[in-house]
Amino acid sequence: MDREQEEMQFLGLFGIYTEAYKLIFKFRKIFTQITLTLILPLSFIFLAHEEVSEILYWRIRHTEFRLHRTKAGTPKYDKLSDLVSSEWAAYILFKAIYFTFLLVFSLLSTSAVVYTIACIYTSREITFKKVMSVVPKVWKRLMVTFLCAFFAFCSYNLAFIGALYLWGTTMADSKIGTIVFLIIVILYVIGLVYMTIIWHLASVVSVLEEKYGFKAMVKSKDLIKGKMVIAIIIFFKLNLTLGIINFVFKVFVVYGCLRMEIVQVIGIGVLCFLVLFKLILFGLVVQSVIYFVCKSYHHENVDKSALSDRLEVYLGDYVPLKSKDVQMEEYNHV
Repeated sequence: MDREQEEMQFLGLFGIYTEAYKLIFKFRKIFTQITLTLILPLSFIFLAHEEVSEILYWRIRHTEFRLHRTKAGTPKYDKLSDLVSSEWAAYILFKAIYFTFLLVFSLLSTSAVVYTIACIYTSREITFKKVMSVVPKVWKRLMVTFLCAFFAFCSYNLAFIGALYLWGTTMADSKIGTIVFLIIVILYVIGLVYMTIIWHLASVVSVLEEKYGFKAMVKSKDLIKGKMVIAIIIFFKLNLTLGIINFVFKVFVVYGCLRMEIVQVIGIGVLCFLVLFKLILFGLVVQSVIYFVCKSYHHENVDKSALSDRLEVYLGDYVPLKSKDVQMEEYNHV
């Protein structure tokens, strides 16, 4: 990175975006290789899932429609009933496979980008071969962090469902019921956004520090203090862009709401694909930059030599240092 560590804390929204663009442009060769290997398949999986899911879903609906118009107890009814069951099984299996591949490529992409940014920051020589050799090792730590985050999200959603149940059984029909419901939903959304930001930053912590899992999430929670507003704005902007891409793809490609030539439909699909993989790459780089901004904001000196040694551990060429040697310590202002 071109900036000194102490200067990173002063980066605002535009500064973080600029830093991310500079990194991608300056090291476009390695990021292009990562994109072609990991982010492109991730983008394709995401968009292809929309198309295939729609086909499978409406096939099920068509079979169910035929089933409802068939007299029960007849051989045809039994055959259609079995067909509906098998189609639902295929649909669920497809969803499971989709989420598995989505998770794997998401974690692999995150591992590759964060490791690359760290190597750039420590001025280490970085090659695509090195990145791909490190990714499987870093991926395991990210998986643990993801599982911890998944558990936290499940617990949070269960608490939300419990709150809705309590609301429904006590004050749903009262005058203040609507107000209480809105408050519950607003608080839920705020908490969900907060937890998502914590999880994303925890992914970077899991790669660059010894902590992973719940410890990485706690560390992430501490780091994001003071930069939460910027993180929320970036979160909403990136997800809004993702939502727009998804909406355009569904309307023009999946649903075909407008009568367009097949060439035009393909063109829009390709355009969505191109914008999506660039958005994912940019989002991952921004995520890494935010980590260094937060470290600088809290005056935690990132020891480049210690971080470099830690990155060497992933390559298997270095004996792991003790926690106190690798840990990024807090420094005092002069």
